[in-house]
This record gives sequence, structure tokens and C-alpha cells, in this order.
Amino acid sequence: MRPLDVLGIAFAQIVGNKLRSFFTLLGIIVSVAFLIAVVAIIQGMNAYVKDNIAGAVVGANAFQVRRTPIQIGPFNDDQWAKVQRRPRISTRDVDAVRAAIPDAEAISMQSGWPTPSTDVIWRGRTIGSVLVFGITPEYQVVQDYRIARGRALSAVDVSARMPVVVLGSEVAEKLFESVDPIGQEIRVAGERFTVIGVNEAKGRVLGQSFDAFALIPISRFEMRYGRRLTTTISVKMREAEDVAPAMARAEEAMRLSHGLRPLEENDFSVETADALVDFWRNLTKVLFAVIPAVVAIGIVVGGIVIMNIMLMAVNERTREIGIRKAMGARSRDIERQFLAETIALSALGGLMGVFSGWAFAFLVSLVSPLPARITWWSVAVALALGAGIGVVFGVYPARRAARLDPVTAMRAE
Repeated sequence: MRPLDVLGIAFAQIVGNKLRSFFTLLGIIVSVAFLIAVVAIIQGMNAYVKDNIAGAVVGANAFQVRRTPIQIGPFNDDQWAKVQRRPRISTRDVDAVRAAIPDAEAISMQSGWPTPSTDVIWRGRTIGSVLVFGITPEYQVVQDYRIARGRALSAVDVSARMPVVVLGSEVAEKLFESVDPIGQEIRVAGERFTVIGVNEAKGRVLGQSFDAFALIPISRFEMRYGRRLTTTISVKMREAEDVAPAMARAEEAMRLSHGLRPLEENDFSVETADALVDFWRNLTKVLFAVIPAVVAIGIVVGGIVIMNIMLMAVNERTREIGIRKAMGARSRDIERQFLAETIALSALGGLMGVFSGWAFAFLVSLVSPLPARITWWSVAVALALGAGIGVVFGVYPARRAARLDPVTAMRAE
């Protein structure tokens, strides 16, 4: 029998028993769809963290000198004790870094986490949970903030501890609507501030607005909230390739500023957004290690269902097998036919699972801030799994059909 004839009979059996074929494949469809959807969402998240979150936290072509290293997960007791022994970042450290990196585009000092949030009030209107950052003027360059109205904070504002504020676009729109905010007096955490500028919108990341903030001089910030242990230095370089050499110079300058001996461990951290991206990638590696186990369980269950259905098909078609053998069909023809039916069934299940997973990932990206990105390797793995499971679980029913005695088979009802 020609291969095309074998495939034709296989697909005719699938089309002739649509409902049974669908329920037979349900386990494979669900497992493959799960694989495609979860991998798509994780890959989309990886790209999103790299392109948006990391850049928004640290800045493009930038690195930070921090007392507390970037870490999304909690510190263990030893790590936390070591961090607590570190000295705070001071203005002397900023001056040392500036002297070491004269070619930097901007070097700023800003208040660290946890960033205080407060009510911002103007003439009876209140915007709650507005993040308040204390900064030096260069921070606006590091974060690529652009002024939409008014002016940015200046060195004079910082040195004179001026009660002035630059608002994020979301705060300004909600607070003033059609009124020009420049020159208006507002209350930030109960203290009077004059609005001198409004930044251009930076949008949202995973549903979190990057425009709901108030920037005030760091000197004024420290008057209101006190000096923070997490004050951070940010350095922005003009080119990405300049970041690594600049980090080395900043590290050397900080060691000299802190009076560290050659073999002493750094009591500060110099980090780029790569630390955040690497942490996220390590986290997703754990998910990628768990996903195959979950998918494998579903695939094996689906394969067992297919094998049972094919055994039932062999019993139902015993007389047909006997007649075909009596007309000259060889045992290997019968075996190839049933094996082809099983592989066609499972491959079809894999294909339907790919489309279902793609549709689910697309739906998730539409109705939620979670992005999704289909990868070719996940599709290839899904299709290979679908076809492979047909081979593994189709051999036994096919051989059982091939071994039937033609005389006994023709007597079957």
C-alpha cells in the first residue's frame, strides 16, 4: 500500500469519527496549549523586563552605585546583616564618582527605596498615593525625563532647598485638568510646594504608571523625610560600551572614598539593569524546569487515551482487517495503517494545541498587561511531542491489528 493511501485512510477515519477523535485528543490539545501559552507569556515577560522595567528602574546606558544591591527576592539573614553594616552613600561619594568619571553624561543622587507615597492636594482636589522622589537635577537626564511644561529642577533649587516640584504627567492631568499647573501652589505631604514643571508621559509598565510621581530637590526631601540609608548614585554614559569601563572607575573611586584596603570586600554595589534582568531570567529558569514535568504528565495521559481508543478501533474493525488480509494485504500494511492513524491523530492534536495556546496567549495579552511572545522552538517542541506520542503509543495497537489471523478476523461480528 502506498504511503498516500495509508494517510488517506487515516484521515478518513478521523473525519468519519470527529467527536471521538476530538475527545481522544483533548489531553494532548490541553497539554500542548499549556506549553505554548506559558512559554509565550514567560518569553514576553523576559523581553518586557529587559526593554521596559530594567530601563525604567536604572535607566538606559546607566548604572547605579548603591548601598543595598538590587534584589527582587528577600535577603537571607546573613546577607541582610552584611548590608546593614554598609555605610550610607554620601555627597562625598558622589563627588568622588564625578571626579573619576568626567566623561559621564550625567551623575545624580536620589532618594532610595522605599519611596514614600503621599497625597497631593490642590484647591480641594486630592490625588493619593503619589510617589515622592528627592533628586539632584542630573537624575532627570539619567531617567530620560523630558519637560512638557515649565522647567526642570536646577542646582539652585537643590542648594537653596527650594519648595518646588516637578510633577509626572498623570498627576498634573488629574489635579489640574484644563488649568495651567505652572506656578500653582500645591501641598505635598502637607507642605506647600510650587509647581515649576510637568514631565512628558512615560506610559505604563504592567499596569503600573510611570507618571504618578512628584520630583523635589533632594535637600528638601531630606528636610521632610530625613536622610535615607538607601540613597543611590546613578551614572549615565553616552554610549553603552562606555558603561563597563565607567563602572570599574566608579568602583575604584568608591573604594578610595570608603577607605577600603586592597583585600577588603566592597561595602557598596555597582550595578546595571543587567542584575535585574539576570535575576528575572534565573526566576524563569525555575518555571522552565517545572513546565516540562507538567506537560509530560498531560502528554502521557493523552497518549494512554489514544492507545486505548486505537485498541477499541482494532476490535471494532476486526472483520475489516480480516477482509483486507484475505484480499492480499500484508501484516506490515495493516500495521502501517493503524500506526499512521495514531500518528495523524496525535499530530493533529499537537497542531490544535499550538493554535489553542497561541489564541490563549493572544487573549491574555489583550485583556491584561502581561505580554506574550510565541517562540519557534516551543512550536517545534509541541509538534514533535504530538507526533512522537503517536509513535510511542500507536505501536502496540498497530502490531495487535497486524497479528490478527485473517480467518478468525473474518468470522468476527
